[in-house]
Amino acid sequence: MKAFEGKVAVITGGARGIGAAVADAFRREGARVHIIDRQPGDWFVGDVSDKASLERFAESVIAESGSVDCLINNALPLMKGMEECSWEEFSYALAVGVTAPFYLTKLLQPHFAPGASVINISSSRDRMSQPQTESYTAAKGGIAALTHAMAVSLAGKARVNSISPGWIDTTGSEISGADALQQPAGRVGKPEDIAEAVLFLCSEKAGFITGENICIDGGMTRLMIYHGEHGWEYRT
Repeated sequence: MKAFEGKVAVITGGARGIGAAVADAFRREGARVHIIDRQPGDWFVGDVSDKASLERFAESVIAESGSVDCLINNALPLMKGMEECSWEEFSYALAVGVTAPFYLTKLLQPHFAPGASVINISSSRDRMSQPQTESYTAAKGGIAALTHAMAVSLAGKARVNSISPGWIDTTGSEISGADALQQPAGRVGKPEDIAEAVLFLCSEKAGFITGENICIDGGMTRLMIYHGEHGWEYRT
């Protein structure tokens, strides 16, 4: 029997990249998958920043499947920084990255099946930054904090965890050279790396894990970088 046979998985931003890999992994393991994405396709087409769209999506999930076993909040926020990001764009990034995961979880939680699991996709940028990334970083930091709050509020109803991916190549390219070798794991990540972690956290094998964040970044956030050491050089 497949690991998620008869289960129902709900995925935001499931049309491409990490979301599509997660959807494929759940289907492979027998789950019925519901996706919402802005991109046109064979799923619920809608913007997760829109309250009415989330409500219609939640209604369609329950009407078709009756209950939810796994909710994956994955939709991608806008990335803009201090110089270019407007009030509206920053607010939109937070709506996609923080408000939507909260509200969709709130809408679906009365219908969570026993042993349900919520996975929030954060980012390693929840703990480190590049310049001009404030909207994305704020959203990812917000969802990481939201995770442990929801884990406490939903105790007994669902386990809630987050994953913080590092550099995940979603183009299918073979990235080599310094970009790969700088990573302690020796390569850039793939969407499947995150999808397999999602399946584990949603499974009974992770039944004692809740309120946790797991950083899956090939070790990059553990790598100490100082000018003049191990080939690293700071240039102004």
